[in-house]
Amino acid sequence: MFAIVETGGKQYRVSEGDLIQVEKLAAAKGETVTLDRVLMIGDGDQVRVGKPVVEGAQVRAKVVDQDRGPKIIVFKYKPKIRYRVKSGHRQSLTHLRIEQIVG
Repeated sequence: MFAIVETGGKQYRVSEGDLIQVEKLAAAKGETVTLDRVLMIGDGDQVRVGKPVVEGAQVRAKVVDQDRGPKIIVFKYKPKIRYRVKSGHRQSLTHLRIEQIVG
């Protein structure tokens, strides 16, 4: 059984037991979160597609860790006019372990 969920503006294909990284969620380490935006559920030959979400479907996941991603270097440059700006960014991430797909 698998599901496609949307969180943080991105879509993830998940199954029970999967470990995924999503945009930071307001939950402490060890808490259980419920992802309500389930776009599709598949189980063998049966597939349920939502319009836009599947009614009554949920994905329950446990927060494994709160972390930050790798540093991304942003470098802006304009030739011949001495314009150079270097900055960096690290995205805050939440690691989730999928426990149950309900629907």
